[in-house]
Amino acid sequence: MKNVEKKFQISVACLAIVVVFIGLYTQSLNKMIVTYFIGILGILGVFLPDWESFDQSVSHWGTPLKVDELTAESWRSVRFRFYPVRMAIFTILYGCGLYKWWMFISTK
Repeated sequence: MKNVEKKFQISVACLAIVVVFIGLYTQSLNKMIVTYFIGILGILGVFLPDWESFDQSVSHWGTPLKVDELTAESWRSVRFRFYPVRMAIFTILYGCGLYKWWMFISTK
């Protein structure tokens, strides 16, 4: 669990650097605030979901996992499995979000 906390802290620190850079570049407090909230939503979209539940095919996302499936050993051995539909969903969501954010930031 500490590894996830460390990655979360690093992500938030990187977000702070990006927010400061956006503030210096655009001289806009409004754009800094929007960047912060978009960044927090993006970070939470990666760290907050129950990945054991989503680390199966998309057709099984609605079915709950059994308690015996969540043992400590299975938790340690969980690896990111590639599912094309899941990657397409993530790519579309994050791609649209980044595009909208960039269009907002790049307008003066």
